[in-house]
Amino acid sequence: MKINTSTLVHFRLLSIVVFSALFASCTTDDIAPTLIEFSASQSNLNENGGSITITAKLNGLASEQIIIPLTITGTASPSADYTVSSNQVIINKGSDTGEISINAVDDTEIEGIEIIDITLTTTGNLVVVEDYQISIQLLDDDSDTDNDGVSDSEDDCPTIPGEIANNGCPYLGFLINEVLYDPAGDLTGDANGDGVRDANDDEFIEFYNSGPALDISGYKIYDATALTNNVPRHVFPSGTIVPANGVVIVFGGGTPTGNFSGAIVQTASDGQINISNAGDIITVEDALGNVVVTLDIAPFSANPDESYTRNPDIVGDFVQHSSIAEASGALFSPGKKVNGTSF
Repeated sequence: MKINTSTLVHFRLLSIVVFSALFASCTTDDIAPTLIEFSASQSNLNENGGSITITAKLNGLASEQIIIPLTITGTASPSADYTVSSNQVIINKGSDTGEISINAVDDTEIEGIEIIDITLTTTGNLVVVEDYQISIQLLDDDSDTDNDGVSDSEDDCPTIPGEIANNGCPYLGFLINEVLYDPAGDLTGDANGDGVRDANDDEFIEFYNSGPALDISGYKIYDATALTNNVPRHVFPSGTIVPANGVVIVFGGGTPTGNFSGAIVQTASDGQINISNAGDIITVEDALGNVVVTLDIAPFSANPDESYTRNPDIVGDFVQHSSIAEASGALFSPGKKVNGTSF
């Protein structure tokens, strides 16, 4: 069969046009941005002058303005109990974040603890991979829910009776708040901030003293092997006194550098902490040999490439650091709360 060459040329040109159109329709410009964070600057809003910032963050810069509607409900009443700067978060073109603020309204009514629930409503030009909701406690400065002598607005533990000297929270003693036993393999694993990632040096244990000032001179830290051999990984030197609600961090080694928010920072006297990724038990004994703290890491992920931290800090269960929305993707936070603020 004889093929008309002009028809063949026309067919080839048409094929190129069709292919080009299909390729153009699959560019990344057509992919909707993804929401990776929807968080509050804090979970408690004090009636007396309290303010909270709600932040939405994308995985990249917006190519057009994105409007995210919010549904705000709960037992607290808008206008009477709080005001909100907007019922929608706007992320402008060229930006990756948008914010609104919620401000408390002070009154003289005894209302107890009220709740503000904020739910994100999805839009067509935004990919949302999970159900995002924020719940905020509005704390009344005219009531004391747990009857511990600290008004709800000043009480860090408004539903749990505690000590006036401890901002209304009970003293919990000397405890481990965060532990890093498997630093990431690249520079993101440089937890001690000395500019070098080292598998041993960047391990750390963060202790929190939920109680009056505590002298931990002579306290010893062991992993399972060190305990068997009775050779501690670290002995706290004489004069190590952790203030009430204070923090002490022990790194495996290196030269800890940076901002640890006033925490006491030491490096292991044995030159390493040596916590096994496959499972280990951290034991802390006081100067008399009494066990004061233990932590079994066996239930944790074997190779998380990040720390495990309590969520909420001090009182919560241990979870992987970056899994917490307030961490904003950070792999650890030695000396600080999970959201990067000071204790």
